[in-house]
Amino acid sequence: MRSGQTYRKFAAIALVGAIASPLSANEGEPSESAALDSEAPQGQAGPPPGVAPGAGGERPPFEKPVFDETWATVGIGVGLVPSYSGSDDYRLFPLPLVVGRVGGIGISPNGPGFTLNFLTQDLPAGPPTDSQDPTFSFGPSFRFRNDRANQIQDDVVELAERLDTALEVGASGGVSFPSVFRPRDRISVSTQVTWDVLGAHDGMIISPSVGYFTPIGRAASLQLGASVSIVDDSYADYYYTVTPAQSAATGLAQFTADGGIESLGLTAIGTYDLDGNALNGGFGIYGIVGYSRLVGDAADTPFTSVRGTPNQLFGGIGVAYTF
Repeated sequence: MRSGQTYRKFAAIALVGAIASPLSANEGEPSESAALDSEAPQGQAGPPPGVAPGAGGERPPFEKPVFDETWATVGIGVGLVPSYSGSDDYRLFPLPLVVGRVGGIGISPNGPGFTLNFLTQDLPAGPPTDSQDPTFSFGPSFRFRNDRANQIQDDVVELAERLDTALEVGASGGVSFPSVFRPRDRISVSTQVTWDVLGAHDGMIISPSVGYFTPIGRAASLQLGASVSIVDDSYADYYYTVTPAQSAATGLAQFTADGGIESLGLTAIGTYDLDGNALNGGFGIYGIVGYSRLVGDAADTPFTSVRGTPNQLFGGIGVAYTF
């Protein structure tokens, strides 16, 4: 599942899809708050998407919310994604969510995988502040990639050899700027660099992204993001080249793929707390929609240009519980 690439564009241990990408969770960045009279303390270890701190309701002033040194949000849902990168056939897949903070270390979704953030900070006690100071994130990233390894819906592409699952390991870092357009919103810029360590594509992926988060009322939030996927020759060759053997098996023309920009993606994530108070934990719903445009050899390969489409869509919805 490569469409969208965000999340901080989410799936297996995380949101969709991207989610891939930069949009998912941004755990460890400042708490977001609706512009209400009774606001929550602001700090580095903010809640996951959908939490709009400051929706404190009847709680005492400056009471510490559920989001402290250790917290977690877990959820499950269903998503719809292309059956492989470049496919115009779609398949359903489970959409689990795991995000949180354990011992001061943030855990965020990263496609079928996760990212750790070692730079989270504790929520301060006392009245909220409107700090304009940027915050930073950095930590290791892990992601599984099973593109064309199973569940191929196209009968012709199915005749090509199935690919191996890749485990991509690397690092992710970024900076966030709070209260840019309105109180408690956030603009985040980040980059992730990973390498395959299982010997599947043996390549490197660079994924810069920019995201915007804003709370909406007491319990809802919206995240928007844009991302780029840049791949090396080894990655492009593994997923987009049509070898002589594959050409003979499928009838597709031979094609040699080179690295470069693979895709451009846009993603939107919305969340809503079901009891109207995102600070106190409990149940909520989350949803994601995204669009990714394959470019370069990722779009020109017969796997895409003949049997699929460069326009990739994905989406999903789920229920989560925060504690």
